[in-house]
Amino acid sequence: MEKQIIATDKAPAAIGPYSQGVRIGDLIYTAGQAGLVPGTKEFAGPDIESQTRQTLENIKAILKAGGSCMKHVLKTTVFVMDLGEFARMNAVYAEFFPEHPPARSTVQVAAIPLGARVEIEAVAETCDCEGGEEECCCKGVRP
Repeated sequence: MEKQIIATDKAPAAIGPYSQGVRIGDLIYTAGQAGLVPGTKEFAGPDIESQTRQTLENIKAILKAGGSCMKHVLKTTVFVMDLGEFARMNAVYAEFFPEHPPARSTVQVAAIPLGARVEIEAVAETCDCEGGEEECCCKGVRP
């Protein structure tokens, strides 16, 4: 299998020697994403809710660029600065996975790059939807 690098300007550029995402076979792995607004080094806001929302929008953009969508996410890992903010993060997270949420691990860490409140990485399968665009946002995007 050939490894394909995923890059999009719809998510923040990598801040080190890594790729935004990698596709191999029918799987896509995203790098950990923070709540940075694409094209800037600014967070969407100082709070866990705005950073979680932007983080998941960044993941969504990487998945789309790789030929998938949030409906095909199999597993996420969530890193938070303070588990006391878990319920607030989880409320936003649930908006992105309203049905059949992926497996998930959540851990508190000592620090996240750039002082982020949250970082999330995801593993997804590529899109194989049979239905129309209303059933899956990645129909026809496969590279």
